[in-house]
This record gives sequence, C-alpha cells and structure tokens, in this order.
Amino acid sequence: MPAAFWPVRLSHGPVALRPLRRRDEVDWARIRRQSTAWFRPWDSTRPPESPEPGQTFAQLVTSFSQRARRGQMLPWAVEFTPEGGRARFVGQVTVSGITRGSACWAQVGYWIDPSWAGRGIIPTAVAMATDYCFTGAGLHRVEVAIRPENTNSLAVVRKLGFRYEGRRARYMHVDGAWRDHDVVVLTPEEVPGGVLARYEATLRPLGR
Repeated sequence: MPAAFWPVRLSHGPVALRPLRRRDEVDWARIRRQSTAWFRPWDSTRPPESPEPGQTFAQLVTSFSQRARRGQMLPWAVEFTPEGGRARFVGQVTVSGITRGSACWAQVGYWIDPSWAGRGIIPTAVAMATDYCFTGAGLHRVEVAIRPENTNSLAVVRKLGFRYEGRRARYMHVDGAWRDHDVVVLTPEEVPGGVLARYEATLRPLGR
C-alpha cells in the first residue's frame, strides 16, 4: 500500500475515523483510567521475556504513523458527534499486520469508551474500516481475533457478518497470560455490496 493511502479519513453520519494523534492522549488516558476493569481482561500485554521496551503514548502514535505511511497499518481514532454536540474521541480501530503479495490480508482490532457503547458506533466504525481495506487498500481478507469470553466484542463481528473460522490456542498475550482467541474473517466476495451497507440493511424495520 503506497504512502498516498495515509492519512485516511472516513465518516458515516455521526461516526468518523481519523488518524490517531498525540493530543488524543488526554482523552485516551481519561477513558482508560475511568474504566480499568472494562479494558483489563482484553488488553494485550508483553510477556515477561519480551525484550521490547514499553512506549509512551507519544512514541506509540509516532510509531503507528510511520508504519501507516509505509503501508503496514491503519491506526484510526474513532470520533462520535452527538446531535447538536461536538466531535468526541470515543475509541480506536486499528488495522495491523497488513500483508501484501499472495496473501493481501490484515487484522482489525477495536475498543470503545464504555460510556458510549451500545449505540452502534463501533459496528459502524469497523464496517467502514473493513470496506476501506477491500476497496481502498486492495486487501482480500480481514481477520479479527477475539477472546471467546469477550461477548461484547464478539457481538460486534456477528452484527457485521464475520465468518467464524476457528480457535487459536494460546494465540496472544493478554491480561498477563497466553490466551486462546476465536478468529473470524471476511473476504470481499462475501460482502459484494459492502460491509457497512449490509450492516445498515439489518437495522431497517421489516417491510421497508
């Protein structure tokens, strides 16, 4: 993916995806501080033997931006604009592990401020990101790996029609240990009209 594909901004109604930036740290830290119990069971952690040093938020954003310009990832902040209100930072959607060649695949991760959960924000955001992976970035496969205990996250991909592919044992280090993850996938052939359009169609009242 050439550098011209980044920065990328996407929007649909009150939901927008825009590049994560350093000044998001205040909101990011506030959300994480207020909802530690919400995030801890699902946050990735470094195994004790990992030689990689920790990063500050600013270093993380810089690293993400550099990798995005190289076509290796798409690190988005999720913004939501309530009716009559201002845009608010409410979460993240990150496309990582972008692989070219004969694979053309990537993995999507996401989270939302629990005070904004249940409003369809993250399903809309993930749908936009997946559609962009297929139509803008030219990828052929999008994966999401989720702990089987994470019912909220699993509900998101079910709403979007991701296909269950299997369970990967001890797949990722999360909350201090190697955890099993369920992997769900989509390819563009499965959603010829787009993920967002299909999701929105499920929200329409019957008979319309």
